[in-house]
Amino acid sequence: MHVSTSVAAWIAIGAAAAAAVAVLLGIVYFASLRRVRRAQHVLLGGGKADLVDFAVSLQSRIDDLHRAIDEIAAGLARVDRRVDDSVSRTAIVRYDAYEGSGGHQSSSFALLDSARSGIVVTAIQGRDYARIYVKEVEHGRSSVALSPEELEAVERAMAS
Repeated sequence: MHVSTSVAAWIAIGAAAAAAVAVLLGIVYFASLRRVRRAQHVLLGGGKADLVDFAVSLQSRIDDLHRAIDEIAAGLARVDRRVDDSVSRTAIVRYDAYEGSGGHQSSSFALLDSARSGIVVTAIQGRDYARIYVKEVEHGRSSVALSPEELEAVERAMAS
């Protein structure tokens, strides 16, 4: 088949136009790819080759954070146990143990932890002497009878 020169010229012009459009599309896609790579470089900080490496490193960092949070939670639980065992509830009751002594020189004070266990210390002041009594308290109750003032100190401490 024989193609005339005018038809061949039109085919050449069409091919050149298609080539020009392809080159322009290539330039547009290349510019778009450069913008994406620049944005990826900003996002990744330049340290990783691609998003997959970046995602893997992020997952590793998240796993490290979870481990750190678990360690902090365990430490906090230890601190909570120590705080629960410390003296956190106290009360003092001052009174006159003997008639005529005046000035509320005798006192009972309760030192309890969060489980309401601890001690009650009573100091009874007389004119010529002082007596000190210490009684244990377990969960708000004592195995030894408490005086009314000692009971009041324990009740006040448990109420605080």
